Amino acid sequence: MKRSIIIFTFCAGILAFNKPPAFANTTNKYLVTDTLKKKVKPLVNYPTLPGTVSRVFYVQRDPNVNTIVYELNMDKDGQLNDDEPVHPYWIRYNEKGQREELSYIQRKFAYGLTQKPLGNGRYDIRFVSYKKYPLTLMKAADGKYHIYATIAQKQVILNRIFVKIEGGSFWLPNVVYVEVKGSDPATGQEIVDRFKP
Repeated sequence: MKRSIIIFTFCAGILAFNKPPAFANTTNKYLVTDTLKKKVKPLVNYPTLPGTVSRVFYVQRDPNVNTIVYELNMDKDGQLNDDEPVHPYWIRYNEKGQREELSYIQRKFAYGLTQKPLGNGRYDIRFVSYKKYPLTLMKAADGKYHIYATIAQKQVILNRIFVKIEGGSFWLPNVVYVEVKGSDPATGQEIVDRFKP
């Protein structure tokens, strides 16, 4: 297995294997288009983040509910930072729900991003750990920046990624699937797909 795929599992061993707590009114229930062609269940007991203007998407994964948020990085003058337009950080739900910056290892080998301006207000965004899955940051018809990704063979606005891990080790975890969730920019329809990287 390629090292990039191993690291994309978002470093299961970086955080303690804690049992997720129950969250009131936060259960994600939706139908899934499953390219793995297997029967899958909706995710439960993971917090759904409220919408904000600056957040473009977030990542959740086993073994706990700590969440990585990807947010627009605005300069003091209110302009998007051209060198690092998207900034990732933790919300530590398993602790006090506090915001916390990623560690050096997490930023460079797991949850961090490579970010390249393409011109005309567009940026190529990729996970440092899984560069073959391209994302594009650009303004939509609503005048706001969004991350676009291909989900179920459609170009959609990315909202959430979830990585399901069952066992394995820090460097070789068993990734059952990666789930990507977004919305059709034309219709607003929610689109969800699951695949094995």
